[in-house]
Amino acid sequence: MIWFWVFWVVLIAVSFGIAEGWAIKTHRITLSATVWAITKAWPPLPFVAGLLAGFLACHFWWGGIVCFTGH
Repeated sequence: MIWFWVFWVVLIAVSFGIAEGWAIKTHRITLSATVWAITKAWPPLPFVAGLLAGFLACHFWWGGIVCFTGH
């Protein structure tokens, strides 16, 4: 089952590269420009993203990886 998640993460990275390359090649808006535009319209975005990242970090690593070794 771990290979499913590895494949999924790799697929996300590859699809990001394809979408970003297409945006640059066709002179369309990139992800960084989109994030900047959203942040300009709604300044709390970086703080909400940080809250989400912090929550996920605590969720995955607060107790350490030791608790997942039994699977």
